[in-house]
Amino acid sequence: MLFNTFQFLLFFIVVWILFLALRGTPRKLLLLAASYYFYMCWNAKYILVIMGITLIDYIAGVLIEKSERKESRIFYLGLSLFCNIGLLAVFKYFNFLSLSATGFLHSVGLGFNAPLLNVLLPVGLSFHTFQAMSYTIEVYNRKAPAEKNLLNYALYVAFFPQMVAGPIERPNQLLPQFHHDPHPGFERIRSGIEHALWGLFKKMVIADALSGYVNLIYKAPENYSGADLTLATLAFSLQIYCDFSGYSDIALGVARIMGYELRVNFAQPYFSRSISEFWHRWHISLSTWFRDYVYIPLGGNRVRLPRYYLNLFVTFLISGLWHGANWTFVAWGAMHGSFLIFAQLTSSLRLKARKLLLLDRAPLLLAALQRLVTFTLVTFAWIMFRAQNIRSAVYIATHLFPLSHFNSYTVAIGGIPRANTPFLLFFIITMFVVEWWIMHPHHAPRFWSYPPARWCFFYACIYSIVFFGVFGHVDFIYFQF
Repeated sequence: MLFNTFQFLLFFIVVWILFLALRGTPRKLLLLAASYYFYMCWNAKYILVIMGITLIDYIAGVLIEKSERKESRIFYLGLSLFCNIGLLAVFKYFNFLSLSATGFLHSVGLGFNAPLLNVLLPVGLSFHTFQAMSYTIEVYNRKAPAEKNLLNYALYVAFFPQMVAGPIERPNQLLPQFHHDPHPGFERIRSGIEHALWGLFKKMVIADALSGYVNLIYKAPENYSGADLTLATLAFSLQIYCDFSGYSDIALGVARIMGYELRVNFAQPYFSRSISEFWHRWHISLSTWFRDYVYIPLGGNRVRLPRYYLNLFVTFLISGLWHGANWTFVAWGAMHGSFLIFAQLTSSLRLKARKLLLLDRAPLLLAALQRLVTFTLVTFAWIMFRAQNIRSAVYIATHLFPLSHFNSYTVAIGGIPRANTPFLLFFIITMFVVEWWIMHPHHAPRFWSYPPARWCFFYACIYSIVFFGVFGHVDFIYFQF
């Protein structure tokens, strides 16, 4: 069941009406049943995986808190992590590792074929396993109390607005909200509807409109010119942002309508002035997860410089692998790790260049250049993320120029009618302008602060979704992770 379907709209209306009519434990049971049903719409049998890992981590958390001996606490934490990481290893990485091993053995003259598993990847597995791991780690570190109520903990793992593609919530942020009945007032409901509509606009009007063209070019890049490859790469950069941030906005809005608050997962990342700033704005719940549970335990920046660079690089390698069982994702993580290390190594040189070029005297120009360079690097790295394999990614990256032989008919074949192109460009520009106003409210025009103007804008969003939105079964990109 997808957020961008009438099926979900009907499902949510029914759940919300019943939710408002109930209180206490019956309300929580309804919410848990609705969350399980929501997940079972993809594959009913995998709900057993969710239930199993929920029970294991719930028991582990209680035992960790009760244990006085450090060895026992380490054992229970290790058991919890082993089960969660084991799930990822079996469902997500087993075949990847087997195929990689087979390829290596064949390359050295050994004809052995490693076994493969015929299993489907449970949707959103990486998200709810990482959320579960954050719970046991926080309980182990005495930063969060163990949840004694199994129903509350089950909701923490399976809360349907965010269980499939995040944000990855921490126990201290989400669990306490299940300890009492929320009372969503008019302002909270209004705000939730606005967030959900904005997310649907970004997903259905922009991301899904671009997806067909991106799929067409990236499926067989050798058939297209440099102009097509460059445009498709730019289109994917916009698609993945509008798709994933759109999901996060819908999740936040749906949860808020019911009275719950989820963390903000995106903060206008394409306005970032450096790669480091980009990762403070993009998929915030995941980047902070890796910071707290991988980068800092490795030593963070409290070590000698070579080790600090290694910690950065390893963290981004693991982050890349988290995104998918493909060497393209590992290479994508390596690229971002290399960007950050290069930025550290050249910081003094770039500072001297800024002074030499007098850019410090033109802060607006400097900011524009920094944003342009950051966006270019991020977009270039998306090639590796989107390409089907390393070979295709290298081909695309080395054939972006010259920008010649562009055929507008290719865009139409990719599902963007020529008549709709001006509207799509207008929607993209509007999206960035509105998000700039959100980021800099003091720069927004005065009318933006008036409720009637805001409501007119969101009525326009509804109109755009109805007349220009892509309807049908179009998955969110991050569902595969």
